[in-house]
Amino acid sequence: MFKGILTVQCAGLGHELLALCPEFESLCGLRFAPLQPSFPAVTCTAQATFRTASPPGEHGVVCNGRYDRKTRRVDFWHQSAGLVAGERIWQGLRQNSGTVAILFYQQSLGESCDLLLSPAPIHRHHGGMIQACQSRPAGLEDELNAAIGKRFHLRHYWGPEAGRKSSQWICQALKLLMSKHRPTFIAAYLPHMDYCQQKFGSDCRQRIYPELLLLASWLKQLREHCTELGYELLVWGDYAITPAHQALFPNRILRQHGYFEARSVSGGGSYPNLYDSAAFAMVDHQVAHIYLQDPAELETLQKIFQTQPGVAKAMPPKHFGLPDFESGDLVLEAEPGYWFAYHWWEKDSEAPDYARHIDIHNKIGFDPCELFWKIPFLSINTDCSLPKGTHGRCDQPAAYAASPALGEQVQAQSLLELSAKTRDVLNRITP
Repeated sequence: MFKGILTVQCAGLGHELLALCPEFESLCGLRFAPLQPSFPAVTCTAQATFRTASPPGEHGVVCNGRYDRKTRRVDFWHQSAGLVAGERIWQGLRQNSGTVAILFYQQSLGESCDLLLSPAPIHRHHGGMIQACQSRPAGLEDELNAAIGKRFHLRHYWGPEAGRKSSQWICQALKLLMSKHRPTFIAAYLPHMDYCQQKFGSDCRQRIYPELLLLASWLKQLREHCTELGYELLVWGDYAITPAHQALFPNRILRQHGYFEARSVSGGGSYPNLYDSAAFAMVDHQVAHIYLQDPAELETLQKIFQTQPGVAKAMPPKHFGLPDFESGDLVLEAEPGYWFAYHWWEKDSEAPDYARHIDIHNKIGFDPCELFWKIPFLSINTDCSLPKGTHGRCDQPAAYAASPALGEQVQAQSLLELSAKTRDVLNRITP
């Protein structure tokens, strides 16, 4: 049986994307097959599905954000592992004295593992930010920074400067971690293919081809390192990114119909009033969760959104296999080429101050415009025509590959099946 397994989640690694780089498989030494994502096809939902071998209806992660009905607060990218319900696929391995490392997973703080590294910056009271990761053991971040010769920078992980440097650092950290600590199972995340596709589109070969070449070279290095140390390798994509042509604004529609309330403040700008809004939309790429104060309004709102151009479906969460307790009362799925923006304002003078800045926690939706500077580089751009790639729908497959011995045991059609088979393999390892 295997000594250890390294699993690498590659953001936005769609199976059709590999056609832009025909030599990709030969360069990295892996053969890729299509993999059906879980709905919605977004980061946190995919990672929760892989970690638990259970669908969103059970693990409860319905997108990258969460709405707390008691506090009436939206919280995107919250890092607590407690948000993911269910037993982890490595639980049996740890009970058999195996060790587990988690690197750069969302919702991983407090996770049941032995080694952990996740971005966790400190926001200063009077502005500014301290670059930092949270690690287990506490000295792991400093150990890796010293060995690599540079710190992990959050600006390479998200924002206008996000790109290949993030994945490069993580790959270096993985090799060092494997050599020194030898965890039995590693779950890691490489983000950089997400940024270039959202900015330029998955069909922009000029921009995407060089990034795929880099990814192939890093996967080759990891594969060779695995072979040297006796590890098996599993690489999986979480979703395929597809072309984006137009943004949809469900909160504007709700405001026009008298459901969404915003409060204006002195000095300009408006802010969502979720305490008094009869309904609002928490948006994430191609999915939107509509939360209602009065369930009797469901049929009316369903009719409103079913007639909106660009909306493919407006259905209760059970239609999508999502849990009632976390999902909106109504869930919207965008048509191909469309994505949902969180904006409720029509005039720039009404925009909240955080609209022009990177603020992943206060916005009531994911904002891909945070990937774009607004010249003279003092703020981000708010032009929703800029993003050229999006995801969330499940009509295009992701891609996965494994080293030959492991590949024979984890052949799968879907992410859910891949996770279950990985769990079965882990349960048979006796360190």
